Amino acid sequence: QVRLVESGGGLVQAGGSLRLSCAASGSIFRPSVMGWYRQAPGKQRELVASITSGGYTNVVDSVKGRFVISRDNAKNTVYLQMVSLKPEDTDVYYCKVTDARAAVYWGKGTLVTVSS
Repeated sequence: QVRLVESGGGLVQAGGSLRLSCAASGSIFRPSVMGWYRQAPGKQRELVASITSGGYTNVVDSVKGRFVISRDNAKNTVYLQMVSLKPEDTDVYYCKVTDARAAVYWGKGTLVTVSS
């Protein structure tokens, strides 16, 4: 059984920073793509950033220059460093991992709230 455990969410003032972590454990087979998505109530879940096992990153334009995704392959952990946070970044952030067999796993989400 695979578990994704997210941490690092919370309440921060606009302009502040947070670092999200997502650790994959259990019988996961070679995590390939690891990423972060976010979802507001009543809206679709959307990609924020992703990173391949080789370190290739994809970051959406709305957070480019403010969010950085990284990973530690030895720990099966992906991080999202968020700076210059804005109220519109308020969402539930979800970790997603796709392994080398194309199996997809999701975390339960961590809430990020940015106050103005």
